[in-house]
Amino acid sequence: MQEILSRWEDLTREVEDLRVLFELALEEGDEETLLEVQKGLAKLRRDLEEEELRILLSGEHDHSHAIVTIHAGAGGTEAQDWVEMLLRMYTRWAEKKGYRIRVVDLLPGEEAGLKYVTFMVEGPYAYGYLKAEKGVHRLVRISPFDASGRRHTSFASVTVIPEIEENIEIEIRPEDLRIETMRASGHGGQHVNKTETAVRITHLPTGIVVTCQNERSQHLNKATALKILKARLYELERRKLEEKKAQLAGEKKEIAWGSQIRSYILQPYRLVKDHRTGYETGNVEAVLDGEIDPFIRTYLLSQAGRGGEMSGWSGPGPRTEKKAEEVRLGP
Repeated sequence: MQEILSRWEDLTREVEDLRVLFELALEEGDEETLLEVQKGLAKLRRDLEEEELRILLSGEHDHSHAIVTIHAGAGGTEAQDWVEMLLRMYTRWAEKKGYRIRVVDLLPGEEAGLKYVTFMVEGPYAYGYLKAEKGVHRLVRISPFDASGRRHTSFASVTVIPEIEENIEIEIRPEDLRIETMRASGHGGQHVNKTETAVRITHLPTGIVVTCQNERSQHLNKATALKILKARLYELERRKLEEKKAQLAGEKKEIAWGSQIRSYILQPYRLVKDHRTGYETGNVEAVLDGEIDPFIRTYLLSQAGRGGEMSGWSGPGPRTEKKAEEVRLGP
């Protein structure tokens, strides 16, 4: 509660400071200060929209760390390269948020890229943000692996689950686990491929398998693998409950591999479009460099039943972004 109040007080103080600065600039005819106020307003708007987004993240586990898995789909080497591109995109996004990324398991492709990767994103509201990324992501581009320079379409599936806190009761009986140790795969190092530090845990009743090989010791790998197993068991139980509710309501939802949530088109034109909300941008490079907050924000607003509504916007139709016009003195 103190954190929420502090953020509100900071925003209020920022508004008042800008108001005073604006009035002084008008009195003294100082254009340079007016431009400073303009920049301050742009920052205030971003801070306000971020705070508005936090208010939407009120789900049971929205505040939790996130466990993300990306699997290559149709497209062979192209799809495996797409997995690595998505990993880079989420890593850049996390760095800008001040979050920590920990890769816990991956399987390299034969020629390039990754067949799959599992990583943890540690930071406040990581799951709340990244739950907007669940689904199939489609890439269309000229293949760098095709000597004929043909256009290829690749798919990758992104799953996101919250890291479950220790105080949530999920019973894991020791007799239900098969724990195996093995040598870690990957590039060399002082201990890699020499000692059995990697751990694979199989949950016998459900068949869920979790592997962790990127920590420095077998003990740390086992602890991380158990944490991920706990989260996946929780997600499994939650999914069963949702399926039961849907069955009782007579709903049937088919999840097809081709039902992508977002398309990243590099050829014949450049566009990233979210098919759930209709939000799109032509700045593909920025998106692949981690600028995915507008997609996350628009999705969360749509889930809250607010569509294109943003802070302070009450006009008809969807809101469009405009650059602030330069403030000038005189007529």
